[in-house]
Amino acid sequence: MIDASQILKPSGATTPIKVIAKADLAKHLKAATAIVKAMVKAQGFEAAPLSWMAIANAKGETAKIWVGAPASDADPFALGSLSSRLPAGHYRFDGDADANPLVALGWCLELYKYDPYRSTTIKSATLHFENPKLVIAAANASFAVRDFINTPANLFGPDELEAEARKIASRHKAKFSTVKGKILEKQFPLIHIVGAASARPPRLIDFTWGKSTAPKVTLVGKGVCFDTGGLDIKPSSGMLLMKKDMGGAANVLGLAQMIMEAKLNVRLRVLIPAVENSIAGNAFRPGDVFKTRKGLTVEIGNTDAEGRLVLCEALALADEDSPDLLIDMATLTGAARVALGPDLPPFYTDDTNLAASLAKHAEAQNDPLWQLPFWKPYYSMIETPIADLNNAGAGGFAGSITAALFLKRFVEKAKAYVHFDIFGWVPTAKPGRPKGGEAQGMRALFAVIKERYAK
Repeated sequence: MIDASQILKPSGATTPIKVIAKADLAKHLKAATAIVKAMVKAQGFEAAPLSWMAIANAKGETAKIWVGAPASDADPFALGSLSSRLPAGHYRFDGDADANPLVALGWCLELYKYDPYRSTTIKSATLHFENPKLVIAAANASFAVRDFINTPANLFGPDELEAEARKIASRHKAKFSTVKGKILEKQFPLIHIVGAASARPPRLIDFTWGKSTAPKVTLVGKGVCFDTGGLDIKPSSGMLLMKKDMGGAANVLGLAQMIMEAKLNVRLRVLIPAVENSIAGNAFRPGDVFKTRKGLTVEIGNTDAEGRLVLCEALALADEDSPDLLIDMATLTGAARVALGPDLPPFYTDDTNLAASLAKHAEAQNDPLWQLPFWKPYYSMIETPIADLNNAGAGGFAGSITAALFLKRFVEKAKAYVHFDIFGWVPTAKPGRPKGGEAQGMRALFAVIKERYAK
């Protein structure tokens, strides 16, 4: 994995980048030398948004860069995306962009590549930014999330997910444990049942960090390392991206890394049910009924709605500890993508202050989110005459909401609870977001937790 500290530096000799609005180009040319005017004319530079040109000194070396200002409604990462277009070198922005952390973060995120099978290298376009620590932490967490999601499922099953979680916990001296085998089957029956058909055994990953007296923040991430759909098997086209079905786990590990590196005053707990939903003679079946850790019974309406089955067990455990803030993240439903598309994950919470804080920080961090409701009348869609709940909503409507309502039944004691239904993937590259695995909601959540539990 690349390290953002290689991309972002606090000081040093640099080539300045001047951001010029198209309307101001004439003013800049009026003050320029004849040689610069000739260069601008020769290169046809008109300060169109994000167009750029190099201005050479008397030795023919690049002395400065002029770039057209982004459009007023441009992605905040747009200016930072120059990092993939400029030659290798050391740069610094002039003016307001020099102090904008979103420009610096976009610069870093643009340079990410997942290419362990090829000998390509990251372009050394280094940006000099005065206070890089938080930006580097956010970029490195995003790189880790992307790497985890992008790694093919044959190389990243429950064992490898556990190993990566253990590394992150170990770096920060967190207390780490896993529950597997007969104990898992007894204490967390649905995690066991979902993963039982795989040759790669299921487990619950659990680690804690921070002072025991600090506010309790618990993160739960869906760790389905590959999802065939089970006996309700997906079509082949539906399986192509299922290596990303552990995107919730990847995101909570990235968020945990940020929290621990910043040494926030919280008692952090991370819970990840790590499984593979496969097909074999011992696979769970549609119509089966199981009793959960919480005591609620669940009828299986669809084996491809397995994420909520493993999450509900981890949420039940988390809730027993009465955390101040309980967060779960999961690549849970296609319905969320139909409703809001790939770039805008929905979140669910009954805490109005938490919702307002998330909306504020999502915008400030360029980490878009949108609140959807725990619409209680839709509980009727997951009712069944033979159990407390059905894991698949009837009728095909409001799939993201019914999944959220299912999970909410397992949370009673937490002082605040929020559920995220993320996609974890960029289908079409955007500034700072190459095609592939992606962190969603992570930076906004970090900002909320930092603000909410400031010392």
